[in-house]
Amino acid sequence: MSVFSVFFLLITVCLVTKVYSRYEFTNVKCECFDKKFCEVDYCYIKSKNRTYKYISVRCKLLQIPLTNIKVNFGLYQRLNGYKPFLYNMTVDACKFLKSPQSNPVANYFYNYFKDVSNLNHSCPFDHDIIVDKMTAESFLHRATNILPFPKGSYMFQVDFYIYNIKRAVVQLFGSLS
Repeated sequence: MSVFSVFFLLITVCLVTKVYSRYEFTNVKCECFDKKFCEVDYCYIKSKNRTYKYISVRCKLLQIPLTNIKVNFGLYQRLNGYKPFLYNMTVDACKFLKSPQSNPVANYFYNYFKDVSNLNHSCPFDHDIIVDKMTAESFLHRATNILPFPKGSYMFQVDFYIYNIKRAVVQLFGSLS
């Protein structure tokens, strides 16, 4: 190797200080198991162009007010099927929404969803649940800068237990490249 090649390699390594990742939504699935309790009005990904996609979800609650809500959320990585990855926990939503700082992991995800949804108040819930135009940019910041995730395909699954019965599930699929 010549001196020039070594010098060029050292300069290149010094100048390239950041690696940019990209998170992209690939699919979203929403399902209500008890049709007398809730129904999904819409659940879709909208693509404005090749790089900008957002998710919108609206779930109509048919038996309100809700006072006993537990939320189980898990992160899964696709490795020969979706396998649990990093998070899988259940939170009492009513207690958590009264004091979000009580659970740091749940607060991490809550901060992601609170700006794009109407889930920013405590129980009782007496209205529809709406997530409007949630983009991948804020998730990308959390997945690459705050917690460095490996590249791959992921699924974020949220199960809603209302009065200790599983009523609905939302699955959000994406890839980190």
